[in-house]
Amino acid sequence: MAAGTAVDWREGLDAGDVSSEILVKTAFERIRRLDPLLGAILAVNEERSLQLARAADARLRAGERSPVLGLPIVLKDNLNWRGLPVSCGSRVLDGYMTPYDATVVDRLLQAGAVPVAKANMDEFAMGSSGEYSAFGPARNPWDTTRVPGGSSSGSVVAVAAGYAPLALGSDTGGSVRLPASFCNVTALRPTYGVLSRFGLTAMASSLDQVGPIAATAADLALALGAMVGRDPLDSTSSDLPGAERLASFRPKDLKGLRIGLPREYFGDGLEAGVRSLLEGALRVYADQGAEIREVSLPHTRYAIDTYYLICTSEVSSNLSRFDGVRYGHRAKGGNLREMIAETRDEGLGAEVKRRILLGAFCLSKGYYDAFYLKAMKARTLIARDFEQVFESVDVLATPVSPGVAFPFGVKTEDPMAMYLADAFTVTAPLAGLPCLSMPAGFTAGLPAGIQLIGPAFSDVMLLETAHAFQLLTTHHLEIPPPLSA
Repeated sequence: MAAGTAVDWREGLDAGDVSSEILVKTAFERIRRLDPLLGAILAVNEERSLQLARAADARLRAGERSPVLGLPIVLKDNLNWRGLPVSCGSRVLDGYMTPYDATVVDRLLQAGAVPVAKANMDEFAMGSSGEYSAFGPARNPWDTTRVPGGSSSGSVVAVAAGYAPLALGSDTGGSVRLPASFCNVTALRPTYGVLSRFGLTAMASSLDQVGPIAATAADLALALGAMVGRDPLDSTSSDLPGAERLASFRPKDLKGLRIGLPREYFGDGLEAGVRSLLEGALRVYADQGAEIREVSLPHTRYAIDTYYLICTSEVSSNLSRFDGVRYGHRAKGGNLREMIAETRDEGLGAEVKRRILLGAFCLSKGYYDAFYLKAMKARTLIARDFEQVFESVDVLATPVSPGVAFPFGVKTEDPMAMYLADAFTVTAPLAGLPCLSMPAGFTAGLPAGIQLIGPAFSDVMLLETAHAFQLLTTHHLEIPPPLSA
């Protein structure tokens, strides 16, 4: 059975044309056949997944109907699924088996979704390319010599390669949107707090969000509807206004929709092929009556610096828990201080160490005011830019990345060049806003996405706006030629 969208599989399951057990078996067949090349998967429990699939089939036979019942889903390996490893792509968690489910995972399980695998990722979600996993890189299914994007590399590749119609990643500064653009899938970073972070391994707590990944915006609506809602285990969580519209999902009427183009996102660094695709996508909207307006977000020029100062500062705090004392890898010999130092030296990769040291420096005495405090003030200015611009437009449209997927190794020796790949994705998270990436077409045989950014809690509107575009285009339905069978 070839890969399909979640909506397609939902209809087949409800009609009795296919069973969840068959879909899950198909997922494992594709993983066994394709993943030795693609490297998207870190752990599976095939027996457990098949048990869940059979239970879902029993619920379907009893007449139960719900959006994700019986659908296979892949989980990024920083999300807890009880009884399976959670490595976060790092050796420092070798041997650790999580004893509980993340809230979003628990809600999907209650709704009848069937997790089939834990997905590869940049170590502790620190990376834009998928090259920083301790277990080897995931590979872009459109060109396996190129990166898939990161840090949710395995989750995005799993959807693009047809392992499952849905996946969960996490997005701190672009970690579902950037790989979605590189691999021709659709991914949502919700408003901060809309999805619970309980059971998501923290990287930068004021920025982290769980993000669903799928072929289409309509598929994302299925997954989001099963996970939203306030969680007493996450004090930052909140309800989503308009969530009831996800159950009867419809495209947005585009007539009169005001789409803003921030001039700061369309400068000289944008590759010509990507610019052309974005112009074509905007014509689709304009042809349906949308109004395209140029706007300005003047503090965008501070976004990369602001993001990496705040992110690394929070990283240095959050990763202090990985010490070899309570769980995961432990170095041998020495006193306690030496053991902790050697554990971290052995267990953590170079990029993680770099960010911990940068963050510790930013928070150190004598530098806190000059770096971290100043970054927090810049964050406020960036958020105010968005507040002001959304007084005159309904949604913003921007590139996701300055270019398409780049070859392995091109940027690993230049951390700043790697960080600049996030230039268009870090700004909205600093303001806590919802944003998504969806396919805009192909340039030189490689996919590129368009990013939509909305006001806080406009998540449903963003999905409806993306759905309207995808009903008028077919980019998102393209499958990597080597994987089409």
